[in-house]
Amino acid sequence: MQTQFQDTVEHQNRAENTVFAILLAISFSHLLNDTIQSLIPAIYPVLKNSFHLNFTQIGLITLTFQCTASIFQPFVGLYTDHRPKPYSLAIGMGFTLIGLVLLSVAANFPTILVSAALVGLGSSIFHPEASRLARMASGGKHGLAQSIFQVGGNAGSSAGPLLAALIIVPRGQPSIAWFSVVALIAIIVLSIVGKWYGENLSRIPTKSGAKRKPGQALLSKQRIAFSLAILIALIFSKYFYLVSLSNYFTFYLINKFHLGIQTAQIYLFLFLFAVAAGTIIGGPVGDRIGRKYVIWASILGVAPFTIALPYADLFWTGVLVVVIGVILASAFSAIIVYAQELLPGKTGLIAGIFFGTAFGMAGIGSALLGTLADWTSIDFVYSVCSFLPLFGLLTAFLPNLDKRVRV
Repeated sequence: MQTQFQDTVEHQNRAENTVFAILLAISFSHLLNDTIQSLIPAIYPVLKNSFHLNFTQIGLITLTFQCTASIFQPFVGLYTDHRPKPYSLAIGMGFTLIGLVLLSVAANFPTILVSAALVGLGSSIFHPEASRLARMASGGKHGLAQSIFQVGGNAGSSAGPLLAALIIVPRGQPSIAWFSVVALIAIIVLSIVGKWYGENLSRIPTKSGAKRKPGQALLSKQRIAFSLAILIALIFSKYFYLVSLSNYFTFYLINKFHLGIQTAQIYLFLFLFAVAAGTIIGGPVGDRIGRKYVIWASILGVAPFTIALPYADLFWTGVLVVVIGVILASAFSAIIVYAQELLPGKTGLIAGIFFGTAFGMAGIGSALLGTLADWTSIDFVYSVCSFLPLFGLLTAFLPNLDKRVRV
């Protein structure tokens, strides 16, 4: 009897270790994926000088990338909710690899757009399935799992500009091909993860088994739709503001403070690193105190700092963007898990919608802000965007999901 009990405990421990290993593996893959993706905006100054691009064209590159990365995600998520595809993660990374190599040899603006589209297509396949995999391996700690998954992506996003400053800026466009090694490593890791995924499909709850957590409010379809619309509005404000920093912050620093490209990219790295650090906060805190409170504090709470940013000197600009990155980043994991709790059993669809919306908003925002910068100035763009976090006031209309009432 004791031996049987010990075997059971050892089996459970092995299972827990395997789950934790999968979370780390998918987070590492997210790091590699988003390192590659972040190279695109990080090398905008290089492309702008080499191909004599204006800000509108820079915005179109991001729009192309973000649109392919966003449009397909809900469809991928909806399809795989019914037919999980464990090895689709590695296949998606294959598209990213092709786009990366093509970008390194692109000789004109249309080829750059095709390259960006392929990288975006890889992302549209990766994110819904990777988010589902994180939930499968969560052991019930959904917020923590999403944060571990997200922090890998944000760490990769922060590493991209730094690697671009160290490798691509000094050596030029052809050196982008060196990062194909990163994509190959990701394909290997995702193939291993896909094997575990395929062997553990039983962890995915069936439609009948996807139930609300105990004590959660039972909402009407109209209230659920209204709540999802609010969450999408919050995604709009968050990612329009984030794209103003991730895509145009280097130009802002160069124009306002006369910094060199490499120095400006170091400041961009500080911001993106702060985003990565802040991401890990939102999920576990939301597990403890509730997603709504994290969303409220993250979106609206960052407003005083964003409003102050256009008036800061170089030192305080560096301080403010770090604070902004940490606070604003904590919202996304909480939003994803909150939405998944609104619609249990629709993990892939929700991930696809919200990752897709985030990418789409970022793409549209980049194009619009680039055009606005051409018409006015990059400084004016930051003055306008500083008020976007005030959308956080909409959080007041989200239901508390732990209430035992029908709304």
